[in-house]
Amino acid sequence: MTRIIADISISLDGCVTGPDPGPGNGLGTGGEALHTWAFSDDPEERRIVRETTARSGAVVLGRRLFDLVDGPDGWDDTVGYGAAEVGRPPFVVVTGSPPASVRLTGLDWMFVTTGLPDAVTAARERAEAAAAKRGGDLDVVLMGGGALIGSALDAGLVDVLSLHLAPVVLGSGTPLFSGGAPRTLVRRSVQPTPNATHLLYDVR
Repeated sequence: MTRIIADISISLDGCVTGPDPGPGNGLGTGGEALHTWAFSDDPEERRIVRETTARSGAVVLGRRLFDLVDGPDGWDDTVGYGAAEVGRPPFVVVTGSPPASVRLTGLDWMFVTTGLPDAVTAARERAEAAAAKRGGDLDVVLMGGGALIGSALDAGLVDVLSLHLAPVVLGSGTPLFSGGAPRTLVRRSVQPTPNATHLLYDVR
């Protein structure tokens, strides 16, 4: 079964970026500490990155995040979702209008202009098609930004919430939870590693 997994790193005070995020400072001031675990050489942290990427049949992101990762200071051959793994999944971008051009032309981009539910549906179709070729199940991963994941939770689109809790207090930044409908979470696992605590919840 294809699961919709919201997967994001978060600070102890609930932020997914530091203060003043923007072009050239995508994670905000101090926000790099949120992702220290994802770039470490610790075997358990590498395993989490590897297994998550291997199960990703498609990845959904918002337009603001796309503009950052596709910008001049964004992803390259060595940095980005799945960059150091066997292969990168297709990416589905929720946007009001497609960009005029794409710098990362080596990746599979799809731009959905009719809203988040349609983007998740398109990503599920891609994940299921990839799973049919490979055998086994693959997930749809909502990688952010925080507003997209918050909207997906409010809309009841998320099956699993995967939080990577970094040991940092940012003071301000982009909050992951800023109101919205109440949700009951059922804890599936808690795994501490040197640079984060990895929390996995079923969303009810």
